[in-house]
Amino acid sequence: MEVSMSTLKYADCIAACNECADICDYCATSCLKEDNVAMMARCIRTDMDCAALCRLAAGALARESEHAVAICQLCAQVCEACAEECEKHDHDHCQRCATACRRCAEACQKMAA
Repeated sequence: MEVSMSTLKYADCIAACNECADICDYCATSCLKEDNVAMMARCIRTDMDCAALCRLAAGALARESEHAVAICQLCAQVCEACAEECEKHDHDHCQRCATACRRCAEACQKMAA
């Protein structure tokens, strides 16, 4: 399989997006196991939105979409919102998710710059 130069150029961003999506999925699932799920509802919804957008961004970068910059800008915004929400909760899965979201937001901002 031939890998283009731009795909290699965006490999770090693609990896950050995929990792963030996986961690957001894990966080959402873990939030569903918490005692007060209703208190975690916003976190779960934000995790799900973030995971979906991260996967979209990774795919757009991999296929060199003409919309990759716009998608990555939106991904960075959603990742920041997810990080802010997760940081409100003391659960380890939420704190790890916030860290991954910040890392992904930074990678997407750098890519889109």
